[in-house]
Amino acid sequence: MNDAKQTFKELEQSCKLLYQQQMTFINALERTRENAHDRIKPVRNLEQVRSYLDNYCNNSTDRRILSMFLSVCADLTDFSVNLAELQSGTKAARDILEENMNLLNPDNDISGLRAKYPHDVVNHLSCDEAKNFYGGVVSLIPILLDNLREAISRMEKTQSDQKQPGSNGLRTKERNETNKGEKNVTQTTGVQTMVSQRNNTKRGSNELCRPAWRPSGRIHTI
Repeated sequence: MNDAKQTFKELEQSCKLLYQQQMTFINALERTRENAHDRIKPVRNLEQVRSYLDNYCNNSTDRRILSMFLSVCADLTDFSVNLAELQSGTKAARDILEENMNLLNPDNDISGLRAKYPHDVVNHLSCDEAKNFYGGVVSLIPILLDNLREAISRMEKTQSDQKQPGSNGLRTKERNETNKGEKNVTQTTGVQTMVSQRNNTKRGSNELCRPAWRPSGRIHTI
């Protein structure tokens, strides 16, 4: 789990670099969409961004930033898959990771996504028109990161719960110790009972052998 957390930190740094170049990213989408004669509708999915990169880039700056965006999305896909494999049957974060995989599907429509507070990537867009065209594509990565952060938190909690008293291994140990204590108590009680019984038997035998009590003074004769 520590390796996964370290990888996540590295992914966050990559995403931060992309955030810092958001306007470069938007300008690249503007130019490539114009070249593709595709400026009427918003950016819908990752496959569309891939098409802009492969077919409509006319300069190295646009190619670099679009490649960076798609590379980060690919890394987030791989990390989501790796986290799913780390769950080891607990499935603590299955629903969140499945949501990530759906969002990262190349054909999935992301145009309606909007990252909420504390993310402000949508607010950095210049106008309502830009928000409508690019609000979804700039919201994708912040939402994915939030999901991964929550997934890691759930998985850590599950691991912590398994290590706390009450887990299967510790419960078995406690049951064994309890049974051992009960056995010792039973054995001690049994020994005490046997001793008490022997004492009672001995006392009863002595009483049987003792002559009947007679009042002092007169001697009775038969």
